Amino acid sequence: MAIRIPFLKSKNRKRSTIQTNESLPGHVAIIMDGNGRWAKKRGLPRAAGHKEGMKTIKKIVKKAVELKLNVLTLYAFSTENWKRPKSEVDYIMKLPSEFLDTYLQELIDNNVQVRTIGDFSALPVHTQKAVQTSIDETAQNDGLILNFALNYGSRNEIVGAVKDIVHDIEQQQMSKDDINEEAISERLYTKDYEDPDLLIRTSGEIRISNFLLWQIAYAEFYFTEVLWPDFDEIEFEKSLIDYQNRKRRYGGI
Repeated sequence: MAIRIPFLKSKNRKRSTIQTNESLPGHVAIIMDGNGRWAKKRGLPRAAGHKEGMKTIKKIVKKAVELKLNVLTLYAFSTENWKRPKSEVDYIMKLPSEFLDTYLQELIDNNVQVRTIGDFSALPVHTQKAVQTSIDETAQNDGLILNFALNYGSRNEIVGAVKDIVHDIEQQQMSKDDINEEAISERLYTKDYEDPDLLIRTSGEIRISNFLLWQIAYAEFYFTEVLWPDFDEIEFEKSLIDYQNRKRRYGGI
């Protein structure tokens, strides 16, 4: 697992050129961090940061479509985020409806397919309805997969995979000798996707926060001090250019 921690300062706004003939990550996963701090710096309620963060999602999705990336997984709400104040959680749960009400047609027009990972059933009904509508309306699209991690926790996901394996052994559908990496991977929420090539975390925090722990075993990590609402197309391109300048060895030479 490659980890680099040289933060890129937001004041360096000179745009470099992505080498589209070089390898781009097929699957980019992003921990969208810093909405609350963005709002606090401006004397605004935390909700204002979350609302501004939605605008960033639109920018990054548009750029991912332009670059023909395969999958963009966004950490929208973790299993731990329920610990936040109820008023903030309630607001966040309304955001999918607001986001998709204004953006769904553009997603359809850009051939984007919306999907989710996480315990979908535990979300409020109105949140489930908004997200399911977007999933249904974009199901026939075959371009970028926009994958929202909602009520997602990687440890819970792995525990669920282990339970599924135990169940299959008890039902004599497999034996313990059949347990391997593939057996676990095919029981995760992400079984239909390639593993992330690049993991981005914004806001200056240097941790994974229970996100895709199994899947990022050989992902490249990119940390930036830029807060999520300020993470625009230029900042996204910086992360992709940095990725292109790395050599992935997967344990080899």
